[in-house]
Amino acid sequence: MDNFRLLPWRSPPDGAAPDPYRVWLSEIMLQQTTVATVIPRFERFLARWPTVDSLAAAAIQDVMGEWAGLGYYARARNLVACARLVAQRGGFPATASDLRNLPGVGDYTAAAIAAIAFGEDAAPVDTNVVRVIARLDANSAPARADIERRFLAMAPPGRAGDLAQAMMDLGATICRPRAPKCTLCPVAIACAAFASGDPEAFPAKKAIAARPQRFGVAWWIERGDQLWLVRREAKGLLGGMAALPGSQWSADECESGRSIGRVRHLFTHFALDLSIEQRDRPHGEGWWHPLDRLDQAGLPTLYRRACALVLGRREKTGHDASTAA
Repeated sequence: MDNFRLLPWRSPPDGAAPDPYRVWLSEIMLQQTTVATVIPRFERFLARWPTVDSLAAAAIQDVMGEWAGLGYYARARNLVACARLVAQRGGFPATASDLRNLPGVGDYTAAAIAAIAFGEDAAPVDTNVVRVIARLDANSAPARADIERRFLAMAPPGRAGDLAQAMMDLGATICRPRAPKCTLCPVAIACAAFASGDPEAFPAKKAIAARPQRFGVAWWIERGDQLWLVRREAKGLLGGMAALPGSQWSADECESGRSIGRVRHLFTHFALDLSIEQRDRPHGEGWWHPLDRLDQAGLPTLYRRACALVLGRREKTGHDASTAA
């Protein structure tokens, strides 16, 4: 209890079960996103949509705009679809098997909601849980099924959620991937990896494949104090998000020689070099957005960085975008 992380979506181990809506929302936000990043966004999101019914009634574009900057935008589209289905059925299902049928809810998320919010004996196995159990057993290549069985064998009946959160906290603060704080660990005496003298060797590190390189062009189209923005197609990467208009992304460089800046962005499966070029006329279906309110446009990180680059250079040089390079 002394080392329990106080997070806005949690209840303490001796408290009442947390609201399933909060658990579900936090688990979706935490996919591929750090706790430090999620906390303020979770609180802001919850202030705007405090219940699953209020989220179900929200416009998809409002949710996408609020999600801007968190990445992996299919999560936001699934969030709305899931909220509408849950509201229609009158609440969240209470078992992992039923939760898996909801949009955007996979095996881990279903197990986490079932164990934490409903007390089911399910195994929410994330990277922290895998690392803690792998080190306890000095297992260099643990299979997920083995980790799940080991976890369930350790969990007191009805307390799988508490054990999962304890292991997540242990993995995040003490049993870290690098430089684990073994001397502070409450289970070090039972840890085979600690006894081996090389706890970082467990589990064995996987080789990281090099990201393919892609290139694209974004068009800076300005009129007075407004910038032309478009909305990306609903499906695909950054689907449904506000964006600068531009070319398709490909493996070939496609600059025209009129670049006023370039940003590099790392997606999960590739790296993108996005060149920004000045254009005079609007392209595609879109809208004029005030330059001094771009923070309200719902732009994802890639395009926020592109805009910040152009505007930052303009502020530094005192020239317009066409001479900002």
